[in-house]
Amino acid sequence: MARLEHANITVEDAKRTASWFGRVFGWGIRWEGSAMNGAGQTIHVGTENDYLALYQPKDSAAGSRPNYMQRGQLNHVGIVVDDLSATKQAVRAEGYEPHSHQKYEPGERFYFYDENDIEYEIVAYD
Repeated sequence: MARLEHANITVEDAKRTASWFGRVFGWGIRWEGSAMNGAGQTIHVGTENDYLALYQPKDSAAGSRPNYMQRGQLNHVGIVVDDLSATKQAVRAEGYEPHSHQKYEPGERFYFYDENDIEYEIVAYD
């Protein structure tokens, strides 16, 4: 049996992203420090068992929104929540706009982009 422990994503401001993850998802910072031979900072934010590693390089360039046709592109990050409605309100309170709300078996979902043009899929199962 295998499970996904973490994914590492590049962001402009790791502290800002970790902060809104805490407010929206209730996640905490597991570790933070220098990364990649001093070329940036990393914050691990999540739960006791899994997390996202937020890498903030010293110099970064803006990316572009995911292109599902480009090989190797991270298209979105899926996060399971207990209360989709409350999470949608929390996402809006952070200034992000939910889109593509859909119901399907066995649950429902919506998506949003953050300030780094990373798309998140928020899922709640029945």
